[in-house]
Amino acid sequence: MVLVAVFGAALLTAVLLSGLAARTVLSTSFLFLVGGALVSDGFLGLIHITPDSDIVAVTADLALFAVLFTDGMHVSFPKLRQNWKNPARALSLGMPLAFVGISLITHYLVGLDSTTSFLVGAVLAPTDPVFASAIVGRKEVPPKLRQLLNVESGINDGLALPLVLILIAAAGPTGGHAEASLGRIALELGLGLAFGAVLPLVVNGLVRFRLLGAEPKLQPLLPLATGIILYAACHLTHANPYLAAFSAGAVLTAVSPEAKTAFEPLGEALAELAKFAALLVFGALLTPQLFADLSWPGYVAVFLAIALVRPASMAVSLIGTQFDRRDRLVAAWFAPKGFASVVYGLLVLQAGIPQGEQAYTLIAVCIAFSIIAHSSTDVPIARVFDVEELAGIPEADAGTPPRLPNQAVQQDPRR
Repeated sequence: MVLVAVFGAALLTAVLLSGLAARTVLSTSFLFLVGGALVSDGFLGLIHITPDSDIVAVTADLALFAVLFTDGMHVSFPKLRQNWKNPARALSLGMPLAFVGISLITHYLVGLDSTTSFLVGAVLAPTDPVFASAIVGRKEVPPKLRQLLNVESGINDGLALPLVLILIAAAGPTGGHAEASLGRIALELGLGLAFGAVLPLVVNGLVRFRLLGAEPKLQPLLPLATGIILYAACHLTHANPYLAAFSAGAVLTAVSPEAKTAFEPLGEALAELAKFAALLVFGALLTPQLFADLSWPGYVAVFLAIALVRPASMAVSLIGTQFDRRDRLVAAWFAPKGFASVVYGLLVLQAGIPQGEQAYTLIAVCIAFSIIAHSSTDVPIARVFDVEELAGIPEADAGTPPRLPNQAVQQDPRR
């Protein structure tokens, strides 16, 4: 109950300061992270949470599922068919480059063996949709850039999971059986995609029966019920819940735009609550001892992973695209690590591999610094695009897309 009281106090503080946070570098995410750290064993000792506590894995898993489900609803299949090349380049080139880069600096700077270093790279390579939504949800950011970050962060968690599981099997006591996991992993991914695609179609079909239909005030609960069933089905069958959540959100929007519109306010609020709860719990793991356990080469590796590897890998993947220099810089920088990496890092810790604790410490510190760095820069980045509003120019009509800065003078004919 102490944890509930702490969460309530942190939520009240975040709401009261949210107006200030929306205008400055102050971040509500940072407030929950610090709040969790302050009430943990490392400081006030009000709550006692360890990495193997069930609440850690559950809250991170729920937060990631909820955000992926709502983020999937922002995907437009017609627009994605027109602009699929940019997310494809980020996933097929940028993500592998980040994986290799993080693995190399982990091996040569921190001294982990090659398999464990590749495992750390696989855990930290994907970006997190929970924190990417800080940019994706801002209308002043160009739609093409928002779509790139949304699709990339929504899909790369699922793409990284098979590699994480294979490398855990290879690094663990039963490393010789890694190949035997391939079939099981492929089945989990396939089931996740299938559940995510089929369940919204089934629900949409039921709604269209003459004798059935949702009362207007209950319509927002229809996608919620779909998400709850999907979450339970995935965990009962060991299907991949993250691919299922993202694909279900996208399919639901495609087949029932009215359901997406009705659910959006409720869905965004629930996703925020899940995110805040997971941040509070994760913050409780950030004890002084955790940071003391990481060597100075580990901190150098963390800095390079955040400030160099991702920006460089994304910049390379976007060479030759129609993004201007500003858009490429934003896409390169905004690559937060978050709850997917938390879940995968806990898998590493619980697998019992020889260097699992060192790997988890590096992963946890990198996630903490990434959350702080990226959640405090979303407002300044958005303001770079929001020149018209800052200048006091009235917003465009609802049916007219907003102009980008200098669009009338320097319109790129390729965009």
